[in-house]
This record gives sequence, C-alpha cells and structure tokens, in this order.
Amino acid sequence: MADAPAVTIRTRKFIKNSLLQRRQMIVDVIHPGRANVSKAELQENLAKMHSVTDNTLVFLQGMQTQFGGGKTTGFCCIYDNLDAAKKFEMKYKLVRNGLGEKAESSRKQLKEAKNRKKKVRGTGRRMAAHKAKKAAKG
Repeated sequence: MADAPAVTIRTRKFIKNSLLQRRQMIVDVIHPGRANVSKAELQENLAKMHSVTDNTLVFLQGMQTQFGGGKTTGFCCIYDNLDAAKKFEMKYKLVRNGLGEKAESSRKQLKEAKNRKKKVRGTGRRMAAHKAKKAAKG
C-alpha cells in the first residue's frame, strides 16, 4: 500500500478491563482520499501501537464510515493472551479472527432440528433442544 494515502488512527475512551483480561477502546480512523481501511491493516497498526506480538488478539467490530467518507469509527478489544480471547470472545468473532473453525452443518439439518424443537412443550423442552442440537452436529 505504498501508493495509498496515509491513514491516521486515534484511540479514545481507553479502558483496561482486568476482569475480561483486555484493553478496550474506541478507534477513530481518519483516511482522506481512501474509501475505507481494511480490518487487517487496522489490526496490524493497532498491534504495533499497543505493542502486541500477535495480531489475532486484536478484535475490531462495529466499524462505521462517516457519511461523505474520510473518517471511520469502531470498537476495539485487545486481549492480554490467547486463552482470555478464547474464553470471553464470541465464537463467530473467533472464526472471523482465525482462532476457531466454523461448525459446518447443512441447512436441512438445522431446519429439521428447529422443527423437532418446536414440537416439544413444557419441562422437556430444554432436553429436546439439547438432543436436537446433538443430532444436527452429526
């Protein structure tokens, strides 16, 4: 990206969340002359700014470009270690960051499990949902 214009990254509302073993902040990206900045590029730059060795510990979400372009704002979490990230971050975000695999299941299996779950009422509902989930996994 040598030919691309420079990008400025500013962080605000920085919090050290020791209960969740992470640093969290709001990220403002100023990118005049560019449509937007890729999350991978932002992860790399934020990892350098906060001296993180592994880029996969930087989770970006909710990136919204301001009307007219030139500025994007989002939320960032930087976990202290890999175990904390796997413990506290949602599964789909782990998959997005390359820390987990997506559970492959066919559309038909998911629908059949949903319909089996709909037929059960009352106290056995939780158990039936558990069985339906197990059946969908394979």
